[in-house]
Amino acid sequence: MSRILGIDPGSVITGYGVIETEGGASLCEAGCLRLPDAPFPERLARIFDGLRAVIREWSPEEMAVEDVFVSRNPASALKLGQARGAAICAGAAAGLPIAEYSPAKIKQAIVGRGAADKRQVQHMVRMLLNVREPLQADAADAVAVALCHLHHRQTATRMAARGVSS
Repeated sequence: MSRILGIDPGSVITGYGVIETEGGASLCEAGCLRLPDAPFPERLARIFDGLRAVIREWSPEEMAVEDVFVSRNPASALKLGQARGAAICAGAAAGLPIAEYSPAKIKQAIVGRGAADKRQVQHMVRMLLNVREPLQADAADAVAVALCHLHHRQTATRMAARGVSS
């Protein structure tokens, strides 16, 4: 059994999702860290501490994080980058290998189109994992990151078994 922690970082809401990969994929937990209206360093500490708690509870073997997308607002992009940094540090402090994927690569892996919208991602995450209840958008995005990593890892394993280098 293997577990992957997926992260959709944000400076207001950080989504997380843990999937188990034995015999396909199943959802262990999906949720959000809703950050208080507090000084930014305190919000970063909450991301770090919150994800450390998720890591302690679920003991994932790997972590995957959504990469920063280019934003029209440089200040927002910087804050998002710092939120990603806090998330990555939580995984690194736990000794997890960390993979990073662009939003387009995640959408391509889950929906089949790099330009898919959030509703399509939410729908496909639920279908792929046979989840009946709706998932909050940021949590669904985090689960999509974990599923993207699983798909890429499985492809790399198959290629290596065939002697193909990536």
